[in-house]
Amino acid sequence: MHTFEHLVVAALAISGIGVVVYYAVVNASYLLVHVLALLELRDDVREAQWDPPFRRFNTPFYPGIGVVVPAYNEAATIEESVRSMLALNYPDLEIVVVNDGSTDATLSTLVERFELEPVDAAVPYEVPGERIRDVYRSRRYEELLVVDKENGGKSDALNAGIWLTEQPLFCAVDSDTVIDRDALLQIVRPFLDEPTTAVASGGVIRVANNCEINDGIVESVSLPKTGLPGLQVMEYLRAFYSGRLGLNRLNGLILISGAFGLFRTDVVRDIGGYRHDTITEDFDIVVRLHKHLTDEDREYTVDFVPEPVAWTEVPGSRRVLSRQRRRWYRGMIETVRTHRKMIGDPEYGRVGTLVFPLFVVAEMLGPLVEGLGYVLLPLAWYVGVLNVEFFLVFFLLTSGFGVFLSWFGVFSEVWSFNRYDDPRQILRLLWYGVLENFGYRQWKTIVAWRGLVEYVRGDRSWGVMERSGFGSRED
Repeated sequence: MHTFEHLVVAALAISGIGVVVYYAVVNASYLLVHVLALLELRDDVREAQWDPPFRRFNTPFYPGIGVVVPAYNEAATIEESVRSMLALNYPDLEIVVVNDGSTDATLSTLVERFELEPVDAAVPYEVPGERIRDVYRSRRYEELLVVDKENGGKSDALNAGIWLTEQPLFCAVDSDTVIDRDALLQIVRPFLDEPTTAVASGGVIRVANNCEINDGIVESVSLPKTGLPGLQVMEYLRAFYSGRLGLNRLNGLILISGAFGLFRTDVVRDIGGYRHDTITEDFDIVVRLHKHLTDEDREYTVDFVPEPVAWTEVPGSRRVLSRQRRRWYRGMIETVRTHRKMIGDPEYGRVGTLVFPLFVVAEMLGPLVEGLGYVLLPLAWYVGVLNVEFFLVFFLLTSGFGVFLSWFGVFSEVWSFNRYDDPRQILRLLWYGVLENFGYRQWKTIVAWRGLVEYVRGDRSWGVMERSGFGSRED
């Protein structure tokens, strides 16, 4: 064997060992997070039985919440969305809809349906964003405020709402999200338990595809019957009821979904609001809160609450899902790179020394390492160093562990809130947990590599989320 061939064989052997060690470390970390999530879920289920010693809807103890809703070309759905938010159960509520320079009938629909009239006063703040053209208040619903501004993107629209609301807390919500009626009463709990230290809390995002939703109310919960949305149900269950619960147990939650999160208004203003130069503003804002409050040596908490639920429609085609996941991956790289000095820094506590490094290794590098393994495999076979028996055992172990983690999420769902109460739905969830490890998982590694290439090329496109709408079941 020539020297070059020896070098190739040695390189493949070392790479193979590295991949095996990497998987062992990452899977052990995942197992730890899932076990911590189960403990956290146990405590949360117990606390969910607690009733406050005061009457809901008629108490000074609930802090006011401004629900900030960015809207761009949402004429078809904006009326239903606003009506569903006006019907939320909460004693002190303001709905702030920010029309971000829509080119369709979004603003005129709002003006006509909710009897808006201009507010006869100057904008009281210097808002960090594009120019605000007008501010409207509804004659029928005093709690409804509509801001009309020039187009500046989602972060810009959120900032307009944050600076114009007078409420001490704000809830960032996507305009196509349906929130459970009592969700605000649940997501605010950390601010009641720790009023001086709580700065942010996040709720659960669930898949609305194939659910029956009328007038902003989820009347019937069902699993999607098509492959891609069904697989995403499993992903969301695992991400929220295992991943984020486990990180919450470590006091290291670094991501709150942009579709449903509650924040202290003054603290977010202190850090300048949402950044305009990022495509994953939800990830960035939470990391910046950790950094700012730690640098200020302030005691604070960022919590995940598993009871409150917001429902969203997920992509039903590979093309749209690929576009969404590539954007998420590019945004993740961007945020990690921006805050890279926090990684491994003990000054940031568990976030710096444990959670952020683990996130980078597992979530950012994981798909790339897995994709590299798929390239090394045929090369190892070609040069004759592939141990087929070892490969089969390794593949079955990693796939089996992936199934176990998915089933762990199903167990957490069934044991706790049990929205999918039909045994046939549970069996389908278990099947999705198996199916996602054979084909779907491999496809996602390709998507991640494409996202990396786009990031290197400087692609900052957002992409369009094509939706079919709520309210009907799939036959």
